[in-house]
Amino acid sequence: MPIRILSASDVRATLPMPKAIDAMRHAYSQLSAGKVTAPSRQHLSTDKGVTLIMPAYLPERSEFGIKVVSVYDDNPNLNLPRITATVLVLDPATGSPKAFMDGTSLTAIRTGAGGGVAADLLARKDAKTVGLFGAGVQARAQLQAVMAVRDIACVNLVSRTQASAQQLAAEISEWIDAPEVNLAPTPQEVVKDADIVICATTSSIPLFDGNDLQLGTHITAVGTFVPEKREVDTTTIRRANRIIVDSREACLEEAGDLIIPNAQIDAEIGEIVNGDKQGRQSDEEITFFKSVGVAVQDAVAASVVLAEAEAKNFGIIVEIVQ
Repeated sequence: MPIRILSASDVRATLPMPKAIDAMRHAYSQLSAGKVTAPSRQHLSTDKGVTLIMPAYLPERSEFGIKVVSVYDDNPNLNLPRITATVLVLDPATGSPKAFMDGTSLTAIRTGAGGGVAADLLARKDAKTVGLFGAGVQARAQLQAVMAVRDIACVNLVSRTQASAQQLAAEISEWIDAPEVNLAPTPQEVVKDADIVICATTSSIPLFDGNDLQLGTHITAVGTFVPEKREVDTTTIRRANRIIVDSREACLEEAGDLIIPNAQIDAEIGEIVNGDKQGRQSDEEITFFKSVGVAVQDAVAASVVLAEAEAKNFGIIVEIVQ
């Protein structure tokens, strides 16, 4: 039984951001249309961290995958990444494994692409300035996705450490059509002129004062996925005219940004993709998108990666049964 093994570099080569954004439109559309089988993710805790198990099956295109992702906060002290993940792609006709791939890079790209879908549907068409909280892998991916759907000219950036902010700013300067990057001294400086605010941190408390948001801002928050933590304050939620989520069920269980202030969800992003709910309705609206991540994103993204890898002969074929 052959199985294709795909590394992080293989995943990145086969899942460019524009293709990933299209894939996430499909994933969200199918989820909100009720055309998927995706049980709530299972949390398995140990003394040091938590492992999440996330299966999903989308029959329309035969997308079937299981992701296992672990979050261990002490790993950096062991020279290991805080978050690690793998994805197994299965053949829905036989149940046989087809591919095993790096899930950390896939998660970063698909989560960023989800934010790209939200920005495309909810941010003002003339949005040019991004306020970015965080300088890690997800901050990069979210910014790349926003740049794929809007002409971004300026990024106001703040991170937990000045060194990480400087490193990301230097990296961004090498990108094609690189925006100007300003290292903001305060959270207020990040958001006060921002058309789009991205929150991609591990913070357990709000990152900024919602009173500092200008009218017409779109906010995407992706950093927290437990009920007791949040990146945005109650003021931000109260000021938001539209609160959009990736999954109602998942966010009502896990999104502290919404649970703590008892927020009312207006729509899933897939409902907007499908035309069942409206996106932005005026340039003055403040819109908020919360994503905790859903397994359909992984199954769809992994299916795209595998198809490209098969077409271009990426990865290594291993016989696991002889």
